[in-house]
Amino acid sequence: MPSPPLAPIDSPLDLDHLSRMTLGDTELEQEVLAMFAEQAVRLLAAMASLPAETGALAHTLKGSARGVGAFAVADAAASLETAALSGHNRSHALAALKEAVTEVRAAIAEILKH
Repeated sequence: MPSPPLAPIDSPLDLDHLSRMTLGDTELEQEVLAMFAEQAVRLLAAMASLPAETGALAHTLKGSARGVGAFAVADAAASLETAALSGHNRSHALAALKEAVTEVRAAIAEILKH
């Protein structure tokens, strides 16, 4: 029998994963989420101003997203990384990444309010 998902399917963050990565330290979770939200915005801005670096920037964002449990962002960043290398579907992949980042940042903002 497969194990149940760690977070609701519609959640942009896997909070159980984040808790494991921070050893259950709630303050650290909040700090890491705030840093990730800021980094995601900076990396998206850098992708816009340095298109030749998009693949490397997407790779960086992919790793950070996996660390905090933002797996939809990680998947979208991986798709953009591949698109940047191949030259195909780059604008579609970038739009998908922006949407994933927007969703996860909204979830993070909600968490940080409490």
